[in-house]
Amino acid sequence: MTPSSFRKTGAAVFLLILLLPMIWTPRSAAADPFDALRNRIGPRDGVLLSDEEGTVVFSQNGDRPLIPASTLKIFTALTALHYLGSDHRFVTEVYMDEDRNLKIKGYGDPLLISEVIADLARQVAVKTAGYRDLVLDGSHFAPIVIPGVTSTLNPYDAPNGALCANFNTVCFRQANGRLVSAEPQTPLLDFAVQRIKSRGGKGGRIILSQEADEATLYAGHLIRHFLKAAGAKGGETVRIGRVDPKADRLVLRYQSPFTLAEILSKLLEHSNNFIANQVLAAAGVAAYGPPGTLEKGLRASRQYGREVLNLEGFQLAEGSGISRANRISAHEMGRVLAAFAPHFRLMRREGNLYFKTGTLSGINTLAGYIVSKGGARYPFAALVNTPGRSARRLAAALAEIVDILD
Repeated sequence: MTPSSFRKTGAAVFLLILLLPMIWTPRSAAADPFDALRNRIGPRDGVLLSDEEGTVVFSQNGDRPLIPASTLKIFTALTALHYLGSDHRFVTEVYMDEDRNLKIKGYGDPLLISEVIADLARQVAVKTAGYRDLVLDGSHFAPIVIPGVTSTLNPYDAPNGALCANFNTVCFRQANGRLVSAEPQTPLLDFAVQRIKSRGGKGGRIILSQEADEATLYAGHLIRHFLKAAGAKGGETVRIGRVDPKADRLVLRYQSPFTLAEILSKLLEHSNNFIANQVLAAAGVAAYGPPGTLEKGLRASRQYGREVLNLEGFQLAEGSGISRANRISAHEMGRVLAAFAPHFRLMRREGNLYFKTGTLSGINTLAGYIVSKGGARYPFAALVNTPGRSARRLAAALAEIVDILD
């Protein structure tokens, strides 16, 4: 080989060495599909992806206790299913005392809405043509104060109770200079109009408070309206009282048309805080007896979490996720999702995602299941506590990875 040809051959070999990594990469050195995902996760975020068997596929900051916001409702729903059962139906009892006063006792039905009250009233009217006073018994729940709830007109701040109508809210609007109902199934009662005017409402929604039994009395006035429409006469006075089960005659034990599973589906779809803490209080009653309290509900859920789901580091302040004192890690949320898997269809669905979102100021979270093309369900949790970062983007990245793994 001449010096000239040697130089040419050496140059060619050198060029090949430079180009080799560009034209051939060993499989072991292929790009990790999780690399891009890791860079999107902040120090105050936790992300988990596991398979149907519970094997962790990906985790970052998975053991860090974080604010779950409304994804906590998945755990609350699971607690209610554990203590009450998916076929449970809430009841509302109607009694008549010896003075022909009609007594309504509530047991915490979270979906005692106008259509349900109208049906209850029709059934009562068949059994009694008339009555004197309408007496309301909300003693099955003690007064419940939810941490994180404020005195606003937002439905998520509605108070809880044993006898509540329409989530303790009244929806109204202005028409030709007067207030009217914004819901065709619900009349705008004088009782509500007085409260709207006292609060300067011009349209939208008001929240009925626990002060002076306002929420329970509104439920009573609405029940009286539908009783009158059904042909039952009476109810000149609507007042608070108690049922005496030994002396009062049971007229009707009304069962809700909705099962607990149907109620939880609405809870998860609409992220209704009122429903969440109603079913939490009801779970507490099932575990420890009446009256229902937030403390009993929390005690029941903590016991279930520790003894059944092996949750150790989670902290609960209430059941809806509105309180910033709630804490759960992505790994613990994974255990919740594993237990909730038989009920995953109760969740909201978008494409191949079944999920629950959560939002507070500076907090956004997402948890649920990614369904692969082959039909496998991958539980995931994206608990984002870093302001400005997106749980939805993390979920989308996880979905892409599931497509690769499938």
